[in-house]
Amino acid sequence: MSQKRSPWIILVLVLTVFTFVGLLMVPLLGGFFQENQPSAGANQGAIPTISPQERSELELQAKGYELVLQREPDNKTALLELLETRLKLGDIPGAITPLERLAQLNTDQTEYGVLLAQAKQQIGDREGAAQAYRSILKSHPGDMNALQGLVNLLLQQSRPEAAIGLLQDTLKTAVPINEIKPGTVNVASVQLLLGEVYATQKRYTEAIAIYDQSIKGNQQDWRPVLAKALILKEQGKIAEAEPLFKQAISLAPAKYKDQIKQRAEESSQPPTSSPSNTTLDRRETLSNDSQ
Repeated sequence: MSQKRSPWIILVLVLTVFTFVGLLMVPLLGGFFQENQPSAGANQGAIPTISPQERSELELQAKGYELVLQREPDNKTALLELLETRLKLGDIPGAITPLERLAQLNTDQTEYGVLLAQAKQQIGDREGAAQAYRSILKSHPGDMNALQGLVNLLLQQSRPEAAIGLLQDTLKTAVPINEIKPGTVNVASVQLLLGEVYATQKRYTEAIAIYDQSIKGNQQDWRPVLAKALILKEQGKIAEAEPLFKQAISLAPAKYKDQIKQRAEESSQPPTSSPSNTTLDRRETLSNDSQ
């Protein structure tokens, strides 16, 4: 049996099997973070066709891992192999059981819980997906993957106020939580996510207000500066947006400067932040890559 795989290797596999339509909303800054992230659309075209012989072999392998798990239900390697095999077979419902056990056995690795929530959402179990996200946030209140997943799920259910309330509550509790364990909740990232939710609802005044708050608290963070510039530009306030684009360019890492310049030079275009147009780029958008 092969060595235990990283959950992020499993995530890449999931991206080649799942049709992740609607799982994570396109962020306002999404276009700047695609270079290092696998695209669901790109991977779908690369999914190999499974021949009847390959399917039979995979099914036989799955039965073998199931036999191992009957004797050793907590065998992580067997669980991962079974998960991978079922995903290769396109058996998303069958992937849920090993994912549930892996999430239970790896409570400090929230990636498994996020994948479980995504799998449940994929098969239409939105309640189960929400429970999986909330379970992560109960013990890891600052987990951005779970937070953004739950936010998008709420938006898909036409519950923007619930999504906004979730993020507002997260910000309210961030101070005491970070006092106990510094860095548990990345306030700047939560503010960015909240601003983007406001933007998807065309509540631009509130979006700008939260970006201003983030800029005030994180003067070296280019992301809220750029986000505000994009909102102003979308509203046709080009003169107000221009100095913010320049500021974002000066603050941003070198790998993003050219892309920001291009966006600053583009003519105004319709918004692309509809929750129905999706990618998995948010992981880096909401990361600590602010320097």
